[in-house]
Amino acid sequence: MKKITFAFSLFTFAFSLAVSAQDQREFSYTEGDTTYTMKRYVFMLLESGETKSKDSTEAAYYQQMHMAHLNKLAESGKLIVAGPFEGGGNHRGLLIFDVETVDEALKLEGKDPSVKTNRLKMNAFYWWGAKGTVIN
Repeated sequence: MKKITFAFSLFTFAFSLAVSAQDQREFSYTEGDTTYTMKRYVFMLLESGETKSKDSTEAAYYQQMHMAHLNKLAESGKLIVAGPFEGGGNHRGLLIFDVETVDEALKLEGKDPSVKTNRLKMNAFYWWGAKGTVIN
């Protein structure tokens, strides 16, 4: 238990030092013989907007356009994780961007036809994760 408490304290200390420097997207800290590198990403929550499709054909069209937009962002390397929520209610899905700022992510996703037509709303903020994390 002492090791966990110490590790958490060390991580918290390293994290507070790292985030105090503005514009820094990465920091590393060492615990024993292991070095951890953290990176700042932009996490975006997509929520239901005010506009609802009137029929299934329209809904399918906007879903197709939404997916094409996300695929384009993924191909550019700026969108690294995307997916819908199962049973999320108004929470429709999440996106994780590998970009410098929240504003940049909002601008990129703001071009999504589902966002432009207010079918989806965006809520974005910074998120720190282990650099190079892969979700299989």
